[in-house]
Amino acid sequence: MLRTVLLALENKCRLDRSQPVLAGVSGGADSLCLLDSLYQLGYPLIVAHLDHQLRPGSMEEALQVKKLAETRGLEFVQHTADIQQYAKDNRQSIEEAAREVRYRFLFEQARKYEAQAVATGHTANDQVETVLMHFLRGSGQAGLSGMEYFSLPNPWDSEIPLVRPLLGVWRVEILRYLEERSLTPVIDESNQDLRYYRNRLRHDLIPRLEELNPGAANRIWQTANILHEDERVLQSFIEQIWLNVMVQSSQQALSLDRDRFCAQPLAIRRRLIRKAISQLRPGMRNIDFDTVERALQFIESPSSTLKSDLAAGLRLEVDASQIWLADWSTDLPLEYWPGMDSSEALGVSIPGSIALSSNCTLNVSLHSPTPELLAGIQQNQDPWQAWLDLDRLELPLQVRPRLPGDRFQPLGMQGHSIKLSDYMINQQIPRRARPRWPLIASGEAIAWVPGYTIGEAFGVKPGTLKLLHLAIMKERRSKDSDPALF
Repeated sequence: MLRTVLLALENKCRLDRSQPVLAGVSGGADSLCLLDSLYQLGYPLIVAHLDHQLRPGSMEEALQVKKLAETRGLEFVQHTADIQQYAKDNRQSIEEAAREVRYRFLFEQARKYEAQAVATGHTANDQVETVLMHFLRGSGQAGLSGMEYFSLPNPWDSEIPLVRPLLGVWRVEILRYLEERSLTPVIDESNQDLRYYRNRLRHDLIPRLEELNPGAANRIWQTANILHEDERVLQSFIEQIWLNVMVQSSQQALSLDRDRFCAQPLAIRRRLIRKAISQLRPGMRNIDFDTVERALQFIESPSSTLKSDLAAGLRLEVDASQIWLADWSTDLPLEYWPGMDSSEALGVSIPGSIALSSNCTLNVSLHSPTPELLAGIQQNQDPWQAWLDLDRLELPLQVRPRLPGDRFQPLGMQGHSIKLSDYMINQQIPRRARPRWPLIASGEAIAWVPGYTIGEAFGVKPGTLKLLHLAIMKERRSKDSDPALF
């Protein structure tokens, strides 16, 4: 068994024997085997133990682990936590709370002692249980790949890896090893408690699967290994697509380009949603099928509010160009939309330039019609520039935000008007951007809604003698554009 662990440590866990490893040791069979095997192989160790205070004998178990470390001359660190209270305060199950507190403690100590990695005693049996849990909860391929020997970055640290040297070792081998080494593990009675989901898999479902198909657990473990290698290839591919689709990202919010996202095959869209959720909720383990499908359905057919409660305190929001995932308490940025810092109307000089907000500028120029220019106007597909018939305009033009009662006659509606508020909703202009959206006004009429269309009465027609060109310019910060039209 030691040879199996050594190969895992050197090849899959990427560890060497010159730097310390922090081992999480509960005192149970798996972690005891981890501690002793790492010690036998010559790794410098820090032994870390968390007392969950979930059992009357937890203090004695901590003392037993401390004694094990001291007899080997190893550094020992301990922390006591009230897991029941933590679970209540954070509305978590006992299992989830214990896991979160445990890993937070382990990585805090790893940083303190400058350990090269945090090592845990997860075994092949644990891998099978994890894969089954993910399968039953509707996980994708990443979940069915199970745990990794080497995990970096992980939900707790971006520099210190989480390693699982025993992931290829079955519990029967571990018990044999402990017997040969005359080591007595701590017996955790909670591992027999069928109120816990994992225990029901361990003591009920997996034995039934073995009865139905002997060797089922080993085949599940092998399948996880196959899927893990496939997943590594797919993740590399997804990362390239992510860089193309993702617009901006922070700890509280991220946005995806809506057109680029929707152009992806369904399988890719599902993975992008999972990745987006993981970016904002790195500790969230169970992103189930229903959550992903609900997100995809909303993006395809958003509600009238353009906003949806997704999961884990995250909201999904869409507008004409972007898909947002954010904390409910976070205000989304406006920098990707034109806006006005003032509610006052500004006069438009011809020619001229007006600084708006968000590094935006309105540029205005006058032109004489030529056949080439008129042909270009007819083919113009850029909504951030407009060509108007100067003689049809009431001067001076103004650039202003919307006003109560504003109506608009969009090009192509044969002079029919619509409430500007309804038009903005129909065009999916973000609610947060509507009050500040710059409008080009000719008298009381709206001549142009930048980003969308001009007013029916002001378009270039045969016989137009003077052309007015308007353009909203912005110094973009996206990866594929220079300072240019918005």
